[in-house]
Amino acid sequence: MIRFRNGFYADIREEDRSRTTISYKAGVLDEMKTRVEVRAFVRVYDGRMWYYASVTDTSNIQKVLDGLYDAATENRNILEDPVVKRFERNVDTAMHFKDCSVRDIPAKEKQRLLLSYLPLLSEDSCITMPEGRYLDRNSVFHFQSSLGADITYDYQTCGLAFSCSMAEGEKKFSGHWQKGGVRFDELQGLEDQIRSAIAEQTNFLRNSVPVVPGKYPVVLSPEAAGVFAHESFGHKSESDFMLSDETMRNEWQLGKTVGSPILSIAECGSVPGCGYVPYDDEGTKARKNYLIKNGVLVGRLHNAQTAAALEEDTTGNARAIDCTFEPIVRMTTTYIEGGDLDFDQLIAPIKKGYFIKTIRHGSGMSTFTIAPSLAYEIVDGKLGRPVQISVLTGSVFETLGLIDGLTKDVQLLSFVTGGCGKMEQMNLPVGFGGPYVRVSSMNVQ
Repeated sequence: MIRFRNGFYADIREEDRSRTTISYKAGVLDEMKTRVEVRAFVRVYDGRMWYYASVTDTSNIQKVLDGLYDAATENRNILEDPVVKRFERNVDTAMHFKDCSVRDIPAKEKQRLLLSYLPLLSEDSCITMPEGRYLDRNSVFHFQSSLGADITYDYQTCGLAFSCSMAEGEKKFSGHWQKGGVRFDELQGLEDQIRSAIAEQTNFLRNSVPVVPGKYPVVLSPEAAGVFAHESFGHKSESDFMLSDETMRNEWQLGKTVGSPILSIAECGSVPGCGYVPYDDEGTKARKNYLIKNGVLVGRLHNAQTAAALEEDTTGNARAIDCTFEPIVRMTTTYIEGGDLDFDQLIAPIKKGYFIKTIRHGSGMSTFTIAPSLAYEIVDGKLGRPVQISVLTGSVFETLGLIDGLTKDVQLLSFVTGGCGKMEQMNLPVGFGGPYVRVSSMNVQ
């Protein structure tokens, strides 16, 4: 049992993590590894400074904690500190994956699943260098604090990712497809989905035409809209960016109209998927946070430190990639809420425009770029030919104001490769998504 001292705030975050990676390149096994780590991150706060330590031998947590106490200065009024007053005292056990843990699936069974799909990548003559990966992660977290918080919860993702090079004559295309889930059985029976994705991409290789650059109406898929919300708006909502940037604070005034009245963007850690965070790394319970509501800026994301500095409430967004790092302000699952249209109604008014189905990457803060992968013409309200688009660019705030249509259906997406990067903490699992989103004008190149 941990012994906390009076006159300080302290918390301990422990993680027991198992991760499996199996990969094949051109039909040859490249990697097959399962790694289990148990680590802890220990913090002490005396009202002036934080004292941290990362622990690999969790039997030494008390010794490490006592060493941090000795380095800090006792503060009899620590409970009145504005940062400490924002910490929650949650006590909970939320183990959702105990009976379906990917740790219990033999590595050979995971390998067999991956191998069963690999031949599908070679059914078309234009495909070369097929690659396939199986990845999973299962973590059990335990958080406790000197205020009495005591939380245990688990986290799990698993998935498949395939990629290949496609070439025919002078034409080239990089194919990719992946499926993320939280249960191993969600990854079975995917043959038709994989074949359909490959057929669409080979058709794109053979039949796509270059775009004529200009400004056009654009429809973003849930994937493209989700990446836009995450990269171009979500990062601007992470309040630690504002503490030393007065210009951003002035630009980011709550109550300011920043988008179309039909636009609402929310963020929530309790959504199932790869961004699932029922409690953040400071023990704050997940909640639904509106960032934009009906076009108006109504919220931003916080940890206890930033919430105290800006005199706002915590939001459940203190996160670290692992117990090597301190928690900083990060997103969980960020998404655009739906509207009142179906897809056919959304594209019907468009005489000449483009539909962005999948993307390679996106980035941006005040301005954004989205690099599409699969894209299609929209002509007289109907989908047309596949089209090659290098990039979509524009002003974030201007584009938010040009959103003029949203479908009713919302898709929240999970991916098992990559992740969100910030500072030195790279590849944090996050979720994103939204409806199909119509923007009246975007710069298409």
